[in-house]
Amino acid sequence: MRLFVLFVVAFVDMVGLTMIMPLLPFYTRELGGSMTTVGVLIAVFSLAQLIAAPVWGKFSDRVGRRPAILAGLLVTAVAYLLFAFAGSLWLLLLSRIVQGAGGGTIGVVQAYVADASAVSRRTKSLGWLSAVTSLGAVAGPAFGSLLIGIGGRSAPGLAAAGLAVLVAGFAWRFLSESRLFTTTGGAYPHQSGAEAVVHVVTRWREPASRLVLIYAIAIGAFYGTGQTAPLLLAQRFGTTERTVGYFIMYLGGMGVLVRSLLLGPIVDRLGEARLSRLGIVLLGAGLAATGLAHGYPLLGVGFTLMPLGTAFLFPCVTGLLSRVVAAPQRGLYMGVQHTFGGVSRVVFPLAAGAAMDRFGVGVPFWVAGLLVLLTLPLTEAMASYLEAEPAGATPEREIASADITAEMPVAQPPG
Repeated sequence: MRLFVLFVVAFVDMVGLTMIMPLLPFYTRELGGSMTTVGVLIAVFSLAQLIAAPVWGKFSDRVGRRPAILAGLLVTAVAYLLFAFAGSLWLLLLSRIVQGAGGGTIGVVQAYVADASAVSRRTKSLGWLSAVTSLGAVAGPAFGSLLIGIGGRSAPGLAAAGLAVLVAGFAWRFLSESRLFTTTGGAYPHQSGAEAVVHVVTRWREPASRLVLIYAIAIGAFYGTGQTAPLLLAQRFGTTERTVGYFIMYLGGMGVLVRSLLLGPIVDRLGEARLSRLGIVLLGAGLAATGLAHGYPLLGVGFTLMPLGTAFLFPCVTGLLSRVVAAPQRGLYMGVQHTFGGVSRVVFPLAAGAAMDRFGVGVPFWVAGLLVLLTLPLTEAMASYLEAEPAGATPEREIASADITAEMPVAQPPG
């Protein structure tokens, strides 16, 4: 039951996030900002998230996953209220900073799933987490565009704040703690967030470091650059703030279909290592196609390959990471993964906004696609990571496969 409750929390939280996300570029332009300003506002969210993620992760390792998740939801609700009433670029900037601080708990959510899943089913459980958040991304953008027409500019922010408070209450009532505070793996010394970050940089050849770097570049390319997609759609396809939500809804819908119908069987057939490589190729090709698209056929190819790539890549990389770090450090390293992802999501939108102003709206997408493809050498010997799980990395509370299956909608669900 714990995973089901967490998935409900993640779904509703994503609905709130994606209700306002596609509207940000339009609001920024209305307040006098340039495309570069859009990139800045996208980047500060990631900057705040990258600072907060290791703190939340360490907090959850010490105090518990549940308190961290609840606190993050309440911080996010405040951010949505600021967004609803932002009448200046500075207030819009503040709302993005607060939202990023609250969103730093994403690593905690993933650590919760790892805690509550048997090792053999961890990637699939993480895939289901991705699936329910993608489902939220289907409903959110369209709902936000609909609310604009009904209640005006402040309606999406107010609705998102209400959802965040509602789901926090739901989690407080029904979400139990996943972390048992036992001492395991004495060979793994206590690390601070800063020490873990330095470890990834200085020991980049190690399995955990490679996985973090692959994740960081890929997520920056997709989410960092992808959030400027409304500017490309507006210029080349005449999209407005009333219609942009439906394009983003398609991306989310593809993610849901792949994660719920294809991912599990393909993981069983190919394994996490090969599927990660396939995800890299598909994501890189999808980004490039989107950047080159001047008509709907090529845009459709790009918008189809991108969610395919992310659905294959991110759950596999995160699942592998949860297996190659010790259990007492799982929350910390999940947070560090998102710290590096946050750095790339600062760099990519800043570069994308500036490149759009100077070179054109398509350039950031095909450049980002090339950078994703350049991570393929980091996947060398990735299959050996499956045997690299350290002593002490076993979940504190190993759940029998039958228990996990009972929490899922279908048998052998995709991950």
